[in-house]
Amino acid sequence: MTQQITGELYKKMIANASAAIENHKQEVNDLNVFPVPDGDTGTNMSLTIFAAEKALSQMAPGTLGHAAEVAAGALLRGARGNSGVILSLLFRGFARRLKDLDSADASAIASALASGVESAYKAVMKPAEGTILTVSRLAADSAMVIAETESDIEIVLEQALATGYVALADTINLNPVLKKAGVIDAGAKGYLYMLDGMLKALRGIIIEKVSSDVEPGEKADFTQYVSEDIKFAYCTEFLVEKKGKPGVNRLRDFLDVRGDSVVVVDDDEIIKVHVHTNEPGVVLTEALTYGSLLSVKIENMHTQHTEVVNGAVNSAPDSYDLEKLKDFCVVVVCAGAGIEEVFRDLGADRIITGGQTMNPSTEDILEKIMDAPSNTVFVLPNNKNIIMAAEQCVPLSDKRVVVIPTKSIPQGVSAMLEISGSENIDDLAVQMTAAAKRVRTALITTASRNSVFDGIAIKEGEYIALVEDSLAASSSTADAVISAVATALGGFAPEFITIFVGKDSKEVDVAYVTDQIGAAVPYAEITVIPGGQPVYNYIISAE
Repeated sequence: MTQQITGELYKKMIANASAAIENHKQEVNDLNVFPVPDGDTGTNMSLTIFAAEKALSQMAPGTLGHAAEVAAGALLRGARGNSGVILSLLFRGFARRLKDLDSADASAIASALASGVESAYKAVMKPAEGTILTVSRLAADSAMVIAETESDIEIVLEQALATGYVALADTINLNPVLKKAGVIDAGAKGYLYMLDGMLKALRGIIIEKVSSDVEPGEKADFTQYVSEDIKFAYCTEFLVEKKGKPGVNRLRDFLDVRGDSVVVVDDDEIIKVHVHTNEPGVVLTEALTYGSLLSVKIENMHTQHTEVVNGAVNSAPDSYDLEKLKDFCVVVVCAGAGIEEVFRDLGADRIITGGQTMNPSTEDILEKIMDAPSNTVFVLPNNKNIIMAAEQCVPLSDKRVVVIPTKSIPQGVSAMLEISGSENIDDLAVQMTAAAKRVRTALITTASRNSVFDGIAIKEGEYIALVEDSLAASSSTADAVISAVATALGGFAPEFITIFVGKDSKEVDVAYVTDQIGAAVPYAEITVIPGGQPVYNYIISAE
C-alpha cells in the first residue's frame, strides 16, 4: 500500500518508466503506421523520458514538487518528435499540480494526471482522438473517480492502467489511419508502458534496462556527446543579494536551458549560483533582475583543457558585437552533405543534422537558436515530426523565434528562396510559409517493415513512392514506382523539378529517373543534386 509519493519515490518512478519504455521501444516502433523509419515513436519516447531520469539522478532527494519540476524541465528540453513533445506536456501539467507539495496523496496524484492531460490538449492545435491524448485522458478520468474513495495510490494507478488498456485497444476504431493499418496507437502504448513502470516502482519492483543505447552519445548522426567542460566553455559562479523577487525556480529553469552543472543555493538574503554555460553575459544579466551582484567569477575551461574529446568540441560562440547582429538568422534541420550545402548557399546560419530517424530534441534546436547571431531566428524543421519540438523553443528563448512549419526538404528550400535582405519579419514569415505550401514533394524509398498504408499491403524491402504524404505506388521493382511518381508529377504541371539523390541510390539509375520524369513533364526545368540524404533514395521537389 502506498498513500504518499515523495520526491525520492518519484525519482524511482521516473527511472522505472524510462527502463520500461526502453525495454519495449522496438515493440512500440513496430506499431508505426508509416512504413519508413520516421523518428520512431518508441525511440523518441525513450530518449525523452531518459532526459528526466538523468536530471533526477543528479539531484539530492527533495520535495515531490521540486522533483516533478526538474523532471518536467528535462522532458521539455529533451523532447524528440511529436510523441516526445506530447509526453513532455503530460509531465509538465503533472508537475504544475504538484509544485508546492512535499508529497502527494492519491487524490493529488489523480488530479496531477488530469492536469497533465489538460496541458497536452491545450498545446496541441488539432488534437486527434484515438491517440496518446485519448488514452491518457481516459486513464486520468478513471484515476480521478477511484481516488474519491480510495487512498491507496497503487490501486488508483492500477485502475488508471486498466482503463488505459481498454482505451488503447479502441484506438484502432477511433483513428481512421490506425484502422486502415490494423494497429493500435504507438504513442499510447508507450505511455502505458511508462505508467506501468511507475506503478511497479510503488510496489518495490525495479525494472532493469535490457539495453542501454538511449545515451545521447549514441544517437545517429548527431554531434557526439562530450564532457560538460568542453560543451559549455565558461564556468560561471556568482552571488546575488536578493531584492525582494520571490523564489528562484524561474532562475533555475533559465540556467537549465543555457548550460549544465547548475547549482542554485537560495537562502533568505543571497542566491549562490554555479553554472557551466556559453553565455555568461546573458546569465549575469538575468541574475541582476533578482538583485545586486556581490561577487562574480568566470573561468574559460577551454584554456584549462588542451585535449579535445574525439575532436568534437562545441566551442563557445564569440561575443557578438551588437553592430554585427543580423536582422534575423535561419536555423535549418536537414541531413545529407549535399542538402546541407544547398541550405548554406541559400543563407542558412545554423544547421542541425537531423530528419527521418534522427529527430533532434528541443534542446538541440534551442542551442542553435541561442548560438545564432541575431535576436530574431527563423526555424525550418523540414519534417512534420520535428515541428512540435521546434515550437517548444519559442517560450524558452529570450529571442524572437519564428517556426516556419516546413514538412519536407523541398518546402524548406522553397521557404529559403523567399529571403532577400532585411524585410519585415511578420511579412517574411507569411511569405516563407506560403512558398512552402506551393511545393509538391515526392519520395522514393524502400519499406522498412511489413505494413498496411492507405489500405495497401506493403512488404518489407519493396520500393515505395509517396507523393504529398499519400502512397503513389509500391512494387518489388523500381521501374513501376518511378513511373508512378513521374505520372503524379505530370499532373501538377510544374515549371521546376529538383531531384535530390540519396546516399543509398545505387540500385536505381539516376539518368533513368531523370528521363522518366522528363518524359512526363517535358516543359519543366529539371535539376539533379547529390543530396546524400539517408532513408530516401530520391526526394523530388515540384514547383
